[in-house]
Amino acid sequence: MGARELDNEIVKLGGIPSESGTRSGAIHRAWTNMKAAVTGGDEAAILPECERGEDVAKAAYEKALGEDLPPDVATIVRRQYEGVRENHDLIRNLRDAA
Repeated sequence: MGARELDNEIVKLGGIPSESGTRSGAIHRAWTNMKAAVTGGDEAAILPECERGEDVAKAAYEKALGEDLPPDVATIVRRQYEGVRENHDLIRNLRDAA
C-alpha cells in the first residue's frame, strides 16, 4: 500500500514508477520464508530476521527524509516512516518477549 501511494506521487510529478520492489527486498522475503520453513515457524527464530528487514526499511526512509522532497511527498514519506518505526518496535518487542 505504501509503495502504491508513492508510485501515485511519482506519476503526478511526471515520473515513471519502478515495476517491482528492490532486489534486496525480494531476497530478504525469500530468506525469511525459507527460514520459517526450516524452523517450523518458530517465532523466536524468525523475529530477528523480520526486525532486520524493518531496520533496512527504517534506514531507507531516514535517507529519503534527508533529501529535498516536495512538501506533499515529504508528508507521505514522514507518515509512512512513522508506520515503519511502529512496525519495527512491535517486532522488536515480540522478539524480546519470545
